[in-house]
Amino acid sequence: MTWIAHSANSAGSTHSLSEHLLRVAEKMRDFSVNTGFESIFYFTGLLHDVGKYQPAFQKYLKEGGRRGSVPHASWGATLSTKYNHFEAAFAIDGHHKGLPDRGELKSDLSEIENHAHSVFSSIQSTFLNDLNLDESDLRYKDTGLRGTDKELFIRLLFSALTDADWLDTESHFNIAVSERRYGRTLDTSFLIEKLSQEINNKNKDGIINQLRNKVREYALSKAGTEPGFFSMALPTGMGKTLTSVSWALQHAQYNDMKRIIIVLPFISIIDQTAQELKRIFGDEWVLEHHSNFNVNQETDNNIADETIQDAHYTKRLAIENWDFPVIVTTSVQFFESLFGNKPTQCRKVHNIAKSVVIFDEIQTLPKEMVMPTLSMLKSVQKVMGTTFLFCTATQPAFEKYEEFDGIENIQSLVENTREVYDITRRVEYFSIENYQPVTIDKLCDKVLQQNESALCIFNTKKQTLLFFNTLKNRTTDKTYHLSTGMFPAHRKEVIRKIRISLNNNVKILVSSTQLIEAGVDFDFPTVYREIAPLESIIQSAGRCNREGKMNNPGKVYIFSLMDSGAPDKQYRSLAEFANSLYKGKEHLLFDHDFYKDYYRKILKLFIDADKKKIEDARKVFNFKSVAQSYRLIENNTTPVFVYCEASKTLYERIRYKPVLSREDYREMQQYSVQIYDNFLKENIDKLGKEEQGYWKWFGDYNNESGISTDSPVLIL
Repeated sequence: MTWIAHSANSAGSTHSLSEHLLRVAEKMRDFSVNTGFESIFYFTGLLHDVGKYQPAFQKYLKEGGRRGSVPHASWGATLSTKYNHFEAAFAIDGHHKGLPDRGELKSDLSEIENHAHSVFSSIQSTFLNDLNLDESDLRYKDTGLRGTDKELFIRLLFSALTDADWLDTESHFNIAVSERRYGRTLDTSFLIEKLSQEINNKNKDGIINQLRNKVREYALSKAGTEPGFFSMALPTGMGKTLTSVSWALQHAQYNDMKRIIIVLPFISIIDQTAQELKRIFGDEWVLEHHSNFNVNQETDNNIADETIQDAHYTKRLAIENWDFPVIVTTSVQFFESLFGNKPTQCRKVHNIAKSVVIFDEIQTLPKEMVMPTLSMLKSVQKVMGTTFLFCTATQPAFEKYEEFDGIENIQSLVENTREVYDITRRVEYFSIENYQPVTIDKLCDKVLQQNESALCIFNTKKQTLLFFNTLKNRTTDKTYHLSTGMFPAHRKEVIRKIRISLNNNVKILVSSTQLIEAGVDFDFPTVYREIAPLESIIQSAGRCNREGKMNNPGKVYIFSLMDSGAPDKQYRSLAEFANSLYKGKEHLLFDHDFYKDYYRKILKLFIDADKKKIEDARKVFNFKSVAQSYRLIENNTTPVFVYCEASKTLYERIRYKPVLSREDYREMQQYSVQIYDNFLKENIDKLGKEEQGYWKWFGDYNNESGISTDSPVLIL
């Protein structure tokens, strides 16, 4: 009998089961992180589809039937346990449905062991004969890993199996797609040269530029070190992005690492960072990936053949498994993949191995997620040989110390950090009314007394819009509004106009939410900031006298607002706690050591070591439970496409397409806003569900402020 793995392709050829198992096993061996893991990786590939060696499954493949009506994964998982391959059992059992909890795996195995013994024996012998194997070829080789390190190893194994299986299956069903996959390796010499040219062309005059060069040279002197944990704490405006990437490329070259992954906290700054790197290196070297690219797997299976020739098609394929030299992604995408359990979500994880990962402003992590996140990163570094660089203006206290099980030996890439912060003091901090709550009108009085451009940053969209409208009614100066109630293309246009005004020394007044704090390199003489967590205060100050070109220091006014709101309870608590530390002692906001002291205190005061018991679940291999518990953003949101004059042409182009491509979704993202579920329910009369499955907003959209509502709207 000829055993097959998959039904006939368009050419009428079936897929040999033995050939499929061997090819997946070989890919798995290629994906293994080190030689000590090769045998387990190869074994897992060999056994993953053993369950297809049963007549019922062969009949299903040849004659058809309901998808999933003849299960096969649990057979391979059960056989794995016979050879003591505990890790492989998890990966194989979950390679279609997702990594299970330990109890679920036991249930799957017992069902086969208790009710199908005769069939199981037949499958085992057929498998061994078809591949000409002896049982001695399948001996277990212990990795030596235990606890959460072993849990991470199973994730790595699962990811590699998922990717290897899909890649080989794709080569059977659609060779044209398979041949479009990237395959380009990280050419560190080429990229280092391109980046050196960019840096050499920059202005080297002035104290700040000289300091940037000195800081970069010191960091590069530390590139020739073993993989591990590193930090780069630099004030805003010190060129962290180029300095960190320069170091990462040389570190990768020294250690023969596979790729550079840049992890950013917000989608709003991904585009800017990715575009800058594409400009320097070339578009073909940089992949950007965030939640708006997460289109159902079925979508691309229906793309017309001619689309395969699209220049961007290769990147759309690389989004599936991160097989790309330089990747720019979000914290949500990165961490929820590491802690996830679904095949589509975890397929990319094995390509994090032997990479350099740069975290920008990692202190934005929800505080209750800090401990499980650091534990996972320690496992990834140990098991997968990955290097992590924490790159920030306000370095969190992630080092291990008494009562905090942090990271041992984080190596600093900045010499004399305190000196760098002292030299780059470009602002002075002031309180308004000694932080007694002020009204919007009172704050407006203060702003209008200043005869210069000002940026005013609030914690909620409601107060941002209220202040903007108040300003507009009381001044003839040009006023701008920025919030996440505006779709990205709208925000980008407003940001462009603000930059032009600032460059031409035209007085403007800007009312913005905290979206302005990251990746928007404005340079205002004066900034007003509502009390906020310390990192937000410092980031806001980074929009003031950013280049140090003013004769006098810039002015940052911190205020408390009457009837104010906050994104959530923790944000408010952290804002009030930070304010209690620097109130009347604003000079501390210049002190780098103050940041560490602040983080140590909040880690003690605000963090339950593992509130959601994620670490406990990892220790007992409950993968599904971990995935359900680890959420960087708790509130569910939905992307809504805003139908308006600006998006009308795009809408007319896509409205009758039966299936939308990833490129369609990418374009739609520029005219979309992420909204909370309660907003969707409350405004259902202004929303419509299109046939392709996306939501469309056809309610009011203001050319200055975006969606006109006080309900919460959030971009992720």
